[in-house]
Amino acid sequence: MNKMLVLPLIIGLLLTTVGVTSIIVPSYIEDYEILSSARLRKFSSYEELRSFLNTSSRNYGDYYGYNLSPSAPATPALVTTFGLKNTASMESGNQPSTPEYSITNIQVEGVDEADIVKTDGEYIYVMSTNNVMIIRAYPATDAETLSKIKMNETLTGMFINGDKLVVFEQRSPYDKFRSYDEGPVNAYSYTWQTTIRVYDIADRQNPTSTRNMTVDGSYFDSRMIGDYTYLVVNSPAYCYEGEVPLPRIILDGQATTISAADIYYSNTTDSSYSFTTIIAVNTQNDQQEPTIQPLLFGTTSNIYVSQNNIYVTNLNSTTIQHLGTYQTIEKTVIHRIHVEDDEIEYQASGEVPGHVLNQFSMDEYKKHFRIATTTGQVWGWGQGTSKNHVYILNINLNITGKLEDLAPGEKIYSARFMGDKGYLVTFKKIDPLFVLDLSDPEDPQVLGQLKITGYSDYLHPYDETHIIGIGKETVEAEQGNFAWYQGVKISLFDVSHVEMPKEIDKYEIGDRGTDSPILRDHKAFLFDKDRNLLVIPVTVAEIYPVQYPGEVAPNAYGRFVWDGAYVFHISLEQGLVYRGRITHLDTDAELLKSGYWYQSQSSVKRSLYIDDVLYTISGSKVKMNSLTDLSEINEINLNQ
Repeated sequence: MNKMLVLPLIIGLLLTTVGVTSIIVPSYIEDYEILSSARLRKFSSYEELRSFLNTSSRNYGDYYGYNLSPSAPATPALVTTFGLKNTASMESGNQPSTPEYSITNIQVEGVDEADIVKTDGEYIYVMSTNNVMIIRAYPATDAETLSKIKMNETLTGMFINGDKLVVFEQRSPYDKFRSYDEGPVNAYSYTWQTTIRVYDIADRQNPTSTRNMTVDGSYFDSRMIGDYTYLVVNSPAYCYEGEVPLPRIILDGQATTISAADIYYSNTTDSSYSFTTIIAVNTQNDQQEPTIQPLLFGTTSNIYVSQNNIYVTNLNSTTIQHLGTYQTIEKTVIHRIHVEDDEIEYQASGEVPGHVLNQFSMDEYKKHFRIATTTGQVWGWGQGTSKNHVYILNINLNITGKLEDLAPGEKIYSARFMGDKGYLVTFKKIDPLFVLDLSDPEDPQVLGQLKITGYSDYLHPYDETHIIGIGKETVEAEQGNFAWYQGVKISLFDVSHVEMPKEIDKYEIGDRGTDSPILRDHKAFLFDKDRNLLVIPVTVAEIYPVQYPGEVAPNAYGRFVWDGAYVFHISLEQGLVYRGRITHLDTDAELLKSGYWYQSQSSVKRSLYIDDVLYTISGSKVKMNSLTDLSEINEINLNQ
């Protein structure tokens, strides 16, 4: 029999064996597909759920000191405003009834993302330590703190919807080693919990709590579409003294356990089963019961949310061993859950090779789902085996088209999908920017690529033919196939000639060690094309050449010398023009003492504008500066 036909059957049999963590394959095999049934099904009973967890998992040992078996925790379009702002409240004569203001930098138009700072154009809402502060921000000269809502647990994000404030807070089992109802220690004593609190803020000086509910699980992510908030939480699935603690929702002190018959599950072997629970909450109607949909599969790795669907991904990996050589085979399993108001309905599943970087590696467009992944390793075991891919799937999550084996030996650092086009940045030594044609979902094509020094961790559309990149500059190492990263780099790319993309301007801030929250969190990014405005928070490190006799080595770190927000004028005509910078530090002494590592309550985390005023926000203050000349107008101390 053909050995290539026998191999998938052998692999499938090995993978279904409980406890198998590695399998041996012939050395002539370089790649193969792990076959599985991705589509979810429902349990018929609690007994079936318990039996499934006892037989389908690879057990990796105790959890929280207990022998818990079997697992441990472990068609919307592109946002075309190219600089998000709120201009909805317009009266006759095109005169705004409220000032123009920026909103949270989101991925999909009409799908809001929770953040630590929000504004509605008149007020700013700030999470500071365990408090939510409501600040009258407009006009800036009269800014003042109106109220402070004190919370008990760790705050993870919030939404503003009219006169309703939605706040998420999270409690760790390490913080309070007891069950929710203060009773004896049991399985629920080791459960993370997420609380949704809704406040009526019609009177901003006296916010009133109107609803609060707690669900078992750690906060993963959330979105708001229209009047509905969709919360995603994760909780480990395990057996405790022969029983499986099922997720609960606690309303007004009364806990309701989710029925096993309502849980969708993936019938595949995994080492870290988790409950992923999606909750829909009407932010405007406190009497409407929440809708809850639990799912059971490997730990959720990323989500992408369109106006009609939540795509949840989880990573499934298997280690291959042959003659002392190890190779990890990864696949990303994708589940599509349709959402519409209070309706949550599981509809489809699929899978692709590799792992996903973040939410921007995914996109829904014209009833197709696009996803960028990396397989193999850049460093460590199997180093140099990495390859990058883009897959297009139909609404049923079957692959219709693919681009594979891009930039061998590198990995994806950033991705962005814009209509019929896609953009990837991969990196190991230089930065290739790939321009992709995705107009035909059955035949995607690479149109062009640009190789430059440095890389971009985040890509943002300037307009339909230009892209902003935020990342790091790099210097190639003299020995070895890698490069040393340097300061924070802002790039402006021209992709109008798709076969010949160009970097038309760049700006580098600081030396090695300089950092920006934008490299990890897109919500820290403020851009408005109409205003030619770009603002990024930065902690600046600089090298003192006198400390280095002779030439400064490219791997030398600078000392932190400044923290705050850099403000730029950005346009196609002038490129990136530095305008100035704003700091919340009262003195440089703290920075100078910090050496090679810095973190402070005074570090700027967010920025926004209302009318012609730029607001920068840190853990200690809100500062207001004129957008015209950056002169200081006012500030609010958040620690009072």
